[in-house]
Amino acid sequence: MAIVTNKHVPATSREGHRFDPRFVRYSPRWLGAGAALGSLAALAAYRGGLPVTLALGALGAAGAAYATLLEPATPVLERHVFHLPKLPPELSGLRIGQLSDMHLGQPHALANTRWAVQQMVIEQPDLIVLTGDFVSYASFIGNLPELLKPLHAPLGIFAVAGNHDYWEGLDEIQARLAPLGVEFLINRNRRLTWRGAPFTLAGIDDIWDGTPDMAATLAGTQPDDFTLLLAHAPDCADEAAAAGVSLQLSGHTHGGHIHLPWLGSFCLPFHGTRYPIGHEHVGDMQVYVSRGLGGLPLRLGCPPEAAIITLATDER
Repeated sequence: MAIVTNKHVPATSREGHRFDPRFVRYSPRWLGAGAALGSLAALAAYRGGLPVTLALGALGAAGAAYATLLEPATPVLERHVFHLPKLPPELSGLRIGQLSDMHLGQPHALANTRWAVQQMVIEQPDLIVLTGDFVSYASFIGNLPELLKPLHAPLGIFAVAGNHDYWEGLDEIQARLAPLGVEFLINRNRRLTWRGAPFTLAGIDDIWDGTPDMAATLAGTQPDDFTLLLAHAPDCADEAAAAGVSLQLSGHTHGGHIHLPWLGSFCLPFHGTRYPIGHEHVGDMQVYVSRGLGGLPLRLGCPPEAAIITLATDER
């Protein structure tokens, strides 16, 4: 498959444009809980003396080791069945493999990506989608062909760009993946057919650092079409739902890196605050936000993932 990029999209490397911590939103619940736990720990240490202080220190060290060394290096395969009202009956059973946010260059990213590719080889989904942020550093772009070469799917392998891909060199990423048959959808769509039923696969440009255009992305689609949208950052979901998209697959947020019941996601990036993790309903549309495979080596209750998504009709 040939790679097609919109002529107006600036796909060159943006050296010096790196992630800025000011574009991260930290959860007030987490900050409040951290302050409360810190105060309780200080009080317990004061009253309990050295033994309690040592025990709290050991507990904190064990938790830190788990969150920085074990969970970030232990990806899981998520399996989901999404019941979609607009899904043609012929498309029921269509299986999609999603890989997102590999972030090559970060610790564990290479091993996690190798594991994820092997899962796709074993699972043999009908369609594979790659939802952006292939690398964190340009020097790792050269690793992509070897890592992703085993991927194959009858309906093809499609990708969208993430903000890090723009920052590190989207042109080179596309060039490296072209021989593997990876087709980037940047503000455009493809009509695919499975078991005789057509559907639309669309991809919108990155809403952080690209030139997103929902109208161009969905050009030619009809209101009754089943449309699957790939969008790196999930917070275009409201616009996608209003435009008639049936299912959106995204990444970008890494689930907040730390995610626990009631407290939710610890930290979320620009354009990833409304839909931070997992499966959501947005009007008549559904959105799935992958936790991704890489990123900073800090994970708690939020392990890296690859996903197999099976589409089903709304009859349960």
